[in-house]
Amino acid sequence: MNHIFTEKEKEIRDKVKEFVEEELNPISLQVELEERIPGQIVDKMRAMKLFGLAIPEEFGGLGLSTLGEILVYEELTKANACFRSRIGTSNGIGSMGILFDGTREQKNKYLPRVSSGDWTAAFALTEPNAGSDAASISTGAVLEGDHWIINGTKQFITNGDCADFFTTIVVTDERKRARGGFTALIIERDTPGFFIGSPDNKMGIKGSHTTELAFRNCRVPKEYVIGGMPMVGQGFKTAMRVLDKGRLTMGACALGASQKLLDMCVAHVKQKAKYGKSWDDLQSVQFVLADMATEIYAARQMLYHSAWLRDQGNKVTHEASMVKLLCTEMADRIADRAMDIFEDEGYLKKSQIEMYLRDVRLYRIFEGTSEIQRIVISRNLLKG
Repeated sequence: MNHIFTEKEKEIRDKVKEFVEEELNPISLQVELEERIPGQIVDKMRAMKLFGLAIPEEFGGLGLSTLGEILVYEELTKANACFRSRIGTSNGIGSMGILFDGTREQKNKYLPRVSSGDWTAAFALTEPNAGSDAASISTGAVLEGDHWIINGTKQFITNGDCADFFTTIVVTDERKRARGGFTALIIERDTPGFFIGSPDNKMGIKGSHTTELAFRNCRVPKEYVIGGMPMVGQGFKTAMRVLDKGRLTMGACALGASQKLLDMCVAHVKQKAKYGKSWDDLQSVQFVLADMATEIYAARQMLYHSAWLRDQGNKVTHEASMVKLLCTEMADRIADRAMDIFEDEGYLKKSQIEMYLRDVRLYRIFEGTSEIQRIVISRNLLKG
């Protein structure tokens, strides 16, 4: 498919691929064990402008297409999912609401700081009683004079420990709720009444942290509504636009991890053949590799095509959900097969197979579970 990429897309992909091979792969296990990305690596990411992949050039970003962004995330995830998460959350769901719907003043204030990597952004939607069902959030905001007074709790917020501001979805009209009663606000880290919890102790993606957020009579100026006061009540639409793109990103993460696992399995099987195993003995494994490669090829075509469709200005809610469902379910199967191929060795941390097995499980949950994607897809089908 190399012929469908622009020179700009190929250039950034190749640059990131080299960065992964030379800088990220050697420290992947270290990051997993220490549960943090070294500061010098984050600085190099800033120097490469990776924090501004999708942000237009007028705001200091690279202005990359969706397809170009997908290629970058695919490569980063081959090393360790946390590298993509550190960049993608800030550059993606954390700041895209401002890019899509923000006022000129909001764009001028936040987007250059995000694209330079000076500020990190996060997206606050999920709550203790509202995970996959985003329409059930209860964190509320009441307008008193020139300020919104916010009370409630968000959880599992990626980059919560390092974010400088949060795109936050709150309830501003309890009667209308998702149908005109949700609003997107910008919450800066030092806002009075806003509290950030300690990082969660997670199963996987150890180098990327999630936290709880608490709002206790948190006071936010009314002009911090994304898009200004005319956009009060339109927050659910903003969130869904953000998530459409985010689901393609999750597809890229799943694809990158799957490709890396396949490459590792192929090298492992070749090693076995080199040291005495006959190809006849390895035939059943060869069939597994063939199935893995076929699934990856099909998923890659769907992901790239959907990203291309979005770049042509098409709405891709339906396609993004199918990509999210197919790619993340596939990654789970491939990680499980890789563990079977590596046998006992795969269970050791040094092999990193077990790391990928833990990491890819989250992809089926992130930004809408597989069940939610099936609901979105089936509703679109039945609507015609």
